[in-house]
Amino acid sequence: MYLNKAMVYGNLTRDPELRSLPSGIQVCSFSLATNRVYKDRDGNKQEQADYHNVVVFGRQAETSAQYLKKGSGAFVEGRLQTRSWDKDGVKQYRTEIVADRVQFGPRTEGGAAPQNDAKQDASDTQNAPEYPEEDINPEDIPF
Repeated sequence: MYLNKAMVYGNLTRDPELRSLPSGIQVCSFSLATNRVYKDRDGNKQEQADYHNVVVFGRQAETSAQYLKKGSGAFVEGRLQTRSWDKDGVKQYRTEIVADRVQFGPRTEGGAAPQNDAKQDASDTQNAPEYPEEDINPEDIPF
């Protein structure tokens, strides 16, 4: 059995672009940024951002273009797909999430997800689990 499933929650890095295919099907594309906070070997808090290209088809494409904008939070469920094409004799690749479902994040006045204040952010870091730096041996897992 094979599985190709992607689930990401993040903020849009740009306004969605809505286009129509020659068949009349609506296509919406946007990019999501996800952040990962972790502690490095020295115990310093580090943050890493990843960017995900998302493509939505049909009615969900229309509603995504209508309600989402740069800074909006969104949860996307779908599958990974890599496309390739030739541009000036050079092969280009793009990996994207083809969305099956898009859920909109909390609505705010500015469109962006609410930001944590410093006090709340510090308490979240203290309560966050510390993950081991070394690889986990599957034989050590008790179940």
